[in-house]
Amino acid sequence: MGEADESALVLRCQAGEARAREELVTGYERIVYTLAYRMTGDRDEARDITQAVFLKAFRGLGTFDPRRRFFSWIYRIAVNEVIDRLRSRRQEEALDESREDPADRPDVRAERREIAHAVQAALLELSEDDRQVLVLRHWLDRSLAEIGETLGIPDRTAKSRLFEARQRLGRILRRRGVDDS
Repeated sequence: MGEADESALVLRCQAGEARAREELVTGYERIVYTLAYRMTGDRDEARDITQAVFLKAFRGLGTFDPRRRFFSWIYRIAVNEVIDRLRSRRQEEALDESREDPADRPDVRAERREIAHAVQAALLELSEDDRQVLVLRHWLDRSLAEIGETLGIPDRTAKSRLFEARQRLGRILRRRGVDDS
């Protein structure tokens, strides 16, 4: 969704148009859910967080600055909600990665599932900052410029943080016996 589309949609939503609200949810629900899921490792918690984020976003829509991107604004709300939830429960859980290609052989699916579990567990060992930059880049497919804008840091800092986070993730995975080849 382009910036002009975002702005028009937010203005329609601020004017009370129900359809615009549905379009915002449709456009950003997967992004918020993916962030919450990758940061918490819990599908139910991710669904709860997603719902809470949209409730907070719609209640606070009047505070949205139309000069900024809606993505950055809702992402910040989502990050804050995730951090609040993580602080309140402070336990790490493994992820049940069930997105499978039914055409794969069972042994291949099992290996993918093991790797997905290892990656999620390793993600949960990282700091919240490392997780954020990795999730933005690799699960939400954001550019370094978008990561910088979203996190309020220069592009070069985003690039550096991403490099360092990848290094730390790789070390954790190697320690767990996951080959990075």
